[in-house]
Amino acid sequence: MNDRACDACVARSWLVARLAGHLEKARSRIDQVLALGVEDLIVAVGGRETARLRAEFETLDPDGLRSRSGTAGLETICVCDPAYPAGLRALAAPPAVLHVAGGAVDLLGGESVAIVGSRRASPYGLDVARSLGRGLAISGITVVSGMALGIDSAAHAGALEAGGPTVAVLPGSADQPYPPGKRALYRRIATSGAVVSELGPGADVWRWMFPARNRIIAALAALTVVVEASERSGALVTARLARGIGRPVGAVPGRVTTPQATGPNCLLAGGACVVRGPQDILDHLFGVGERTVRASRRQPPSELQPLLTAIAEGYETAAALARAGFEPENGLAALAALELDGFVRRGTGGRYRVAP
Repeated sequence: MNDRACDACVARSWLVARLAGHLEKARSRIDQVLALGVEDLIVAVGGRETARLRAEFETLDPDGLRSRSGTAGLETICVCDPAYPAGLRALAAPPAVLHVAGGAVDLLGGESVAIVGSRRASPYGLDVARSLGRGLAISGITVVSGMALGIDSAAHAGALEAGGPTVAVLPGSADQPYPPGKRALYRRIATSGAVVSELGPGADVWRWMFPARNRIIAALAALTVVVEASERSGALVTARLARGIGRPVGAVPGRVTTPQATGPNCLLAGGACVVRGPQDILDHLFGVGERTVRASRRQPPSELQPLLTAIAEGYETAAALARAGFEPENGLAALAALELDGFVRRGTGGRYRVAP
């Protein structure tokens, strides 16, 4: 277990966690508050507990805190360490200490792309996020997200399917999954990648921790991609934070009639780069054609390609079969073959759609 956090940074990290409830009232300006020095932070949010907090801080045992992190299975690295992720130094208030589950601390300094979006994602959005995560992982790019329901989890799952690296940044402690229902995904990420938090073990989750977490996602990534997001989505906060530190933002176009498309389409209107697939991301980061995405799956049998094309063009199932020249009895077997091989997925009403 590596422990690369100095006493001062460990103490600062403890203070942020200790002030968690007090920081809730400063949620709308959490970036500025977290940038305050120790004494100013205690005075700014300590209220009637200011004297007690000051006394606790002055008698703190950093060795005990480090031991507690180690017991929870977390590695620590602080902002004073040369190996601290360089991208986080662009923040006005970089985390004093990163607590990492999974042991892949080195992943945090590599080539990374953030994929974020709505918790209430559409089937289309989930497919796209999974496809982006898979394609980037195959290309050796670390996928960063927040392990939230919807787009975030789909992006992590896509990277894991490809056997590639992925990093989850949690609002609460890195020793426990959040949301709790994502325990299986948490274990898979911790096994092959890294789970990160600026808070030590046992920290409760407060609302201010979500925008605070989003700044870490934005700063760890060379590019932030929003797949789906309503106009009040936290994914747009991540995009705004990324732009604030000079990082590019990409967005996946969506139907103008769906609320999940509001955020990405607004970002595109404001100059975000268009993301139609992982190749667009690689082209934006490294130059057109400099790096290409390797094919992640085989092509369908040639006799099924016309049916796949008809489905991709939006034809209903019966019309797609007719357009591809399949009789109903043979067509059902063809659809089943495409579905089993992962080329199409069956949606509501029995309608098929092409899987990205």
